[in-house]
Amino acid sequence: MIKIKRKKIMCMGSMYNTRVSEHGFIQGFLTILIIILGIAGALIFYKFKKQPEQEEQAMKIPLVKVEKVNIRDIPMIIQGYGTVTPKVEVDIIPEVSGKVVYMHPELKVGGLIRANEKILQIDPRDYELAVMQAEAAVADAVVMLDKEKAEALVAQKEWQQIHGDAQPTSTLVLREPQIRKAEATLDSAKAQLATAELRLERTILSLDFDILITSENVDISQYVVTGQSLAKAYGTEAVEIVVPLEDNELAWFDVFDNSILGSDKSNSNKTIATVKANFAGTQQIWNGYVVRTTGQVDRTSRMISIVVEVPEPFKVTEGKAPLLPGIFAEVSIQGKTLHNAIAIPRDAIRQGNQVWVVNGDHLNIKTLQIVRSDKDYAYVASGIDDQVDVIISSLDVAIDGMEIRTESDSNVNNELEGN
Repeated sequence: MIKIKRKKIMCMGSMYNTRVSEHGFIQGFLTILIIILGIAGALIFYKFKKQPEQEEQAMKIPLVKVEKVNIRDIPMIIQGYGTVTPKVEVDIIPEVSGKVVYMHPELKVGGLIRANEKILQIDPRDYELAVMQAEAAVADAVVMLDKEKAEALVAQKEWQQIHGDAQPTSTLVLREPQIRKAEATLDSAKAQLATAELRLERTILSLDFDILITSENVDISQYVVTGQSLAKAYGTEAVEIVVPLEDNELAWFDVFDNSILGSDKSNSNKTIATVKANFAGTQQIWNGYVVRTTGQVDRTSRMISIVVEVPEPFKVTEGKAPLLPGIFAEVSIQGKTLHNAIAIPRDAIRQGNQVWVVNGDHLNIKTLQIVRSDKDYAYVASGIDDQVDVIISSLDVAIDGMEIRTESDSNVNNELEGN
């Protein structure tokens, strides 16, 4: 019984091993078959795939924006900036002491007082009494002088009666020293009277030009002393603007004729300047002229400042505001005329002194002789012909002789916006 069971178990193990071997063979066969089919498909796809068509791309010719320039006479405009300052500034200071008995109604900040109007008056009574005393002293001195002259005349007659034509041995005989003393006393009295009258006159403060009050420190019945500052003001006749410029800009207008050389030019012959500023909600324009330089070069910036004067800055016309001190303004000076020159936009200048011009359908690079430059243009004396189109747009690469396209400004802008 035991032997039969062992034989049956051995038969079942042999059958199991046979089944596992068959299953592994099938899996290996399927794997090899899949690999062979994949390789065959790849070969068939590679052999029969359609090659992409090659298309030649045409090189795009760059489109540029141009501006035509021409030879002409160009007046040079020198521009600068500065702050408006008063031409005349004064402190209102009394020359005599006393109590204030009158003040002008406009003696306040922002008040305008006309020329020769009484600004302020100090109590004059003490000074009027001083004038009366001085007048009395003059009258007394006149009497004393007349008395000495009369006594001298009597002494001369007595001498002639006693001594005839003989000259006296002393000047005291004819009272000459006494007369000179009386004359000196009279002159002193007259000087004291003039001083008293002057002090009385100085109790009234006034100026011979229109002023605008900027500060005041006085009130009615206040006692003021000589030398005390009662108010500050500036004259409204003219204002000035100090404009720093590079020294090479001074070659384009006659500034030294107006100042250092001492030429007395009338306003009509001086260099004209236009002053612009945004004030009172609009751009305002005033006319002035160059009057002088400051006479020195700034040690830091190496610039030299010129002074522009604007007359009647407070003259208000229709739609025009006054030019007040403190306004920051742009100054345009009318300089000399540059003859037979070309103004080229600054955007068209390359490498400092080169320009791209259009020659048919090609770009040419020209070297220029630039005489002067400002913020908008470079002014050229030679190196470019008349009626030439200059390129003002940018290019990544610019080669002399390269082909280009040009259009009108509007078409170029539309195309550039479309790109």
